[in-house]
Amino acid sequence: GMHRLGGLRHAALAQGTAAATTPGPTCNVGIRIGRIGSPTGSPIGIGTGLRTGASSSCAAHRSGGAGGKKGRAAARVIEGLATSGRQRDLLRVAQRRFNAAGQSVAGKRRNSNSSKGGSRKTGGAFAGFGEKRFGVMSVSVGEMPLLTESDLPLYDQVKAEHVVPSIRELLSQLNKNLDDLEGGIGEASSSSSVSWDKLVVPLEKIVDRLGRTWSVVTHLKAVCDTEELRKAVEEVQPEQVAFSLRLSQSEGIYRGFKALKEGSEWEGMSEPRKRIVLENIRDAELAGVALEGKEKERFNEIQQELSKLSTKFSNSVLDGTKAYTKTLTEKKEVNGLPASALALAAQTAVSKGYKEATANEGPWVLTLDIPSYLPVMLHSKNRGLREELYKEYITRASSGEIDNTPVIEKVLSLRKEMAQLLGYSCYAEVSLAAKMANLDQARKLLEELRQASYDAAKQDLEDVKAFAKDNGFEGELCHWDVSYWAERMREAKFDINDEVLRPYFPLPQVLDGLFELANKLFGIDVEAFDGNAPVWNKDVRFFKISQEGKPQAYFYLDPYSRPAEKRGGAWMDEVVGRSKVLAPEDQSVRLPVAHMVCNQTPPVGDTPSLMTFREVETLFHEFGHALQHMLTQQEEGLVAGIRGIEWDAVELPSQFMENWCYHKNTLLKFARHHETNEPLPDEMYDKLVKAKNYRAGTMMMRQLHFASTDLGLHSDYDKDVHGSIYEFENSIAEKTMVMKPLPLDRFLCSFSHIFAGGYAAGYYSYKWAEVLSADAFSAFEEAGLDDESKVVDTGRRFRDTVLSLGGGRAPELVFKDFRGRDPSTEPLLRHSGLIAIA
Repeated sequence: GMHRLGGLRHAALAQGTAAATTPGPTCNVGIRIGRIGSPTGSPIGIGTGLRTGASSSCAAHRSGGAGGKKGRAAARVIEGLATSGRQRDLLRVAQRRFNAAGQSVAGKRRNSNSSKGGSRKTGGAFAGFGEKRFGVMSVSVGEMPLLTESDLPLYDQVKAEHVVPSIRELLSQLNKNLDDLEGGIGEASSSSSVSWDKLVVPLEKIVDRLGRTWSVVTHLKAVCDTEELRKAVEEVQPEQVAFSLRLSQSEGIYRGFKALKEGSEWEGMSEPRKRIVLENIRDAELAGVALEGKEKERFNEIQQELSKLSTKFSNSVLDGTKAYTKTLTEKKEVNGLPASALALAAQTAVSKGYKEATANEGPWVLTLDIPSYLPVMLHSKNRGLREELYKEYITRASSGEIDNTPVIEKVLSLRKEMAQLLGYSCYAEVSLAAKMANLDQARKLLEELRQASYDAAKQDLEDVKAFAKDNGFEGELCHWDVSYWAERMREAKFDINDEVLRPYFPLPQVLDGLFELANKLFGIDVEAFDGNAPVWNKDVRFFKISQEGKPQAYFYLDPYSRPAEKRGGAWMDEVVGRSKVLAPEDQSVRLPVAHMVCNQTPPVGDTPSLMTFREVETLFHEFGHALQHMLTQQEEGLVAGIRGIEWDAVELPSQFMENWCYHKNTLLKFARHHETNEPLPDEMYDKLVKAKNYRAGTMMMRQLHFASTDLGLHSDYDKDVHGSIYEFENSIAEKTMVMKPLPLDRFLCSFSHIFAGGYAAGYYSYKWAEVLSADAFSAFEEAGLDDESKVVDTGRRFRDTVLSLGGGRAPELVFKDFRGRDPSTEPLLRHSGLIAIA
């Protein structure tokens, strides 16, 4: 996931289990999740799957790191985002630049493969468009459906055996195209003869062809995976990555962009075109393309070394997590654990050779994987067990053969050396060069939020201590007690069981509510268009978006879980982007197409798919990303929609949409019991709103601690001044942690986001994006949420700025266009209940 910025919403999302097995998709960024957001070309998404794959980002974004709004304060659970390491950083450049492969936003990774198509025919001809608008041809077996020039991918025809030959054929064509492009620029050595049409038009075509084709493969791998498909992707992915790197490190293209900037066209060039030129120059320079001789050699050595260290880091976290198991045989030892946790523990026991293990009778085997660890910290009444697991968890990968301490020290020193080669004083400046915030702004943001939240976090701890004492706890509350008692307090105050809420959120009703909101805010009509596009599964829906009667975009929705073949979590991704250059012959512009993928309970008999409230929020979130892709009016394909939007800004529309789930009138329009049509009771609504901000100070401080540690290690940290990395983290904890870390705490040794993921000197961006999205929503609050005409006016303004301009205008200017001023932290603090509502 951004791609996509929110934060492991639940620590439980952060499963680092499947760590670095593949290099992750490639050229694409935006979340996250883009630079669509994601550091490695992954879609923008959220959820569990998110964190297990090689690359993910948005997911990680949800609401602020592992922990998130829902109060899963499992002490310092944050894992995940394992990736093949350095590959990611190199690719991030390719990605941001070209967004070419698997354009996805928010950060989820895809994993799936082709399934029996099948579509419901509902609604026939394309309104106002000849049938040929989607030229979907039938293909004979001899042809390659992946390479057919059809308007929409032939998802129902692509098979695993097509992947390797098709992608090899494609890469050989694209390598030739790139040879021609570089050759043409080489001959036009004087800047006067390099033109937009000779450089950028062919480049956009290369990037688009790669992204469009490869994303079909990665999408199918995510939604209908098979062993054959997985093998095919593993075989050909290194070749696809190599081409993406060739593209992002092309000296010819870099020289061409430099010539454009110095040439006669520059003065009269449009703002989006200037952005494309400047971003390409910057990203090439950050990839070391401008270096020469010994410096370039050293830069490339550092990249290689960092790639290996990143993989080593992930592997050690994985090994450290696997190294510990705890077998329990007595029922009293598992007292308090929920049924789902006991079932998992018994299943683990079976896999470890206890063939007779059952959830009721045991034996039970616990591990440090999040799905096993988290329920123990939240629910186990066995205090000694909580202490043991907590201490094991925070010291993973910190001793012996798999000690990550020297790995971290080496990574930090190499990143600093690399920054200096590029002419920056520290690595944080390199990371922020391509983001919306600069170093001062990021620090200022963290400090403002810290000052507003510290006392609330202190009060949270006092409240939990008092609650524990009132409920019979004696003695000192320790790190392994806080999550347990906070969870008991949450249950006592406003627990709403997901199962009680589900009947109020049947999917068809939620979609109607979402589309009605989009119509009100943005003046668009969403209509079912099933049967007009090939699909990968019979349950996949297809929709058309129109504005004032004219088609604007299309999207697929794949809503239900299929555990055998579909990755968990939720995400959105690009199918094709808006582009003038790539318009079909009879159209002035190519219209954007997206997919949205969720993992909800399938309908059973006459009962529709019933959603948890969290799934409702996630659907709104992903639709926010999709709207920015689909409603864009930007016609320069390289910066249309979510492309070219800075990593720390791409979560703005997605998190913005989530706010509407808490707006009473919006929610009650669709939150009705599917059998009785009764609206959601007020007391349930009130509990939902209160639960959102439970322990908000604690959650905020936890994210600020991660973000401040990350920025500090990549800017100020100096071993000679600060001592060890652990001493340095402790000095930050003085200001960010109400309960100081234990002396044995080695959390940094498993902080994969920044040492093996795309978040180095970037973890702050979770919070940055939340500030932007809360402030955007506050424009509607100021206008009056229940004043229809003002909400409509403000919604149109949001559509014509944030959702329209894409990456073609700097995000701070786009924000100002909408809001009339620079961003303020006040709305986020107010929404989080951390400052009084005026």
